[in-house]
Amino acid sequence: MNEIKKVAVIGDGGWGTALALVLAGRNLDTTLWCAFPEQAERMRELHENKLFLPGIPLPENLKISADVFSTAENVDLVVSVVPTKFLRTVIRRFEDALPGTVPIVSATKGLEIETFCRPTEIIIDELGDRPICALTGPTHAEEVARKKPASIVAASTDPELATAVQNAFTCDYLRVYASHDPVGAELGGALKNVIAIAAGISDGLELGDNAKAALLTRGMVEMARFGTRLGAKAETFFGLAGFGDLVTTCCSAHSRNRLVGERIGRGETLQEVLADMKMVAEGVNTAKALFGPESETRDVSMPIAEQVHAILFEGKSPYDGVVDLMTRAPAREMEGLLGASQ
Repeated sequence: MNEIKKVAVIGDGGWGTALALVLAGRNLDTTLWCAFPEQAERMRELHENKLFLPGIPLPENLKISADVFSTAENVDLVVSVVPTKFLRTVIRRFEDALPGTVPIVSATKGLEIETFCRPTEIIIDELGDRPICALTGPTHAEEVARKKPASIVAASTDPELATAVQNAFTCDYLRVYASHDPVGAELGGALKNVIAIAAGISDGLELGDNAKAALLTRGMVEMARFGTRLGAKAETFFGLAGFGDLVTTCCSAHSRNRLVGERIGRGETLQEVLADMKMVAEGVNTAKALFGPESETRDVSMPIAEQVHAILFEGKSPYDGVVDLMTRAPAREMEGLLGASQ
């Protein structure tokens, strides 16, 4: 593909803004698109995204726009950073603005409840078949925006696109690895948020380090077991898109999904927690999608995810969820994981 010189970032949340900062810092012609004109105007006036990334100055060379056509005009690459819940509606707005040859990078982590589609599948559904890449890994927006070191994965079945994305985003504080397993990369980014809610519940119940270590380890097996059943490579889940992202999301104070679980573990309801959150905790919707009508979890053992779903949506108490996990029938450690020795 041609050299990437002009980029549009769709989505002005914390992660979208942080990625736009990376690209602008690489001296690429970068436009950050906002869904609401008043938010775009405010960001232009203040040179700051006070709503989603307060305290981080926006550089003069980063353009801010709420206009679809001017944002997409003559771009070499589009970066989509829209929450899964809103992705289909938002990306549809660009249907007439983007030629079918323009590659798209998805930096969204989640699964669509109604269809069980991954973000790249949603984009293809709405905009047609085109070069596409998933960008994922252990990256809190707050840290990347402050230029703290991080590593992520650019995953695509198109090796040339993965390399181009790798080159566009790599800088002295962000290292990008290429991967040819977008299915595993996207599933890792989605499923780890469900396990992070479980880790937060553990923190809220004050169950200690042993319990949390067990949750992360067993959660990792669930992710890999489910992913390989859907055609992903097992090794992807033990890399940055799986294990790396899981550790960060389950242990960090920045993690919205872990915080949701912690507050529920302390006795709040899901409705109470979500009512005062400005940003989306993707793990809530992903847990719902995993056990929705289009899900493919029916013949895959996912006991941690099952308990998270029951606690979030069926009124089960966090304590009862822990007891049920601990008193299940004995099993082999890697049982059900394709390629594992039994």
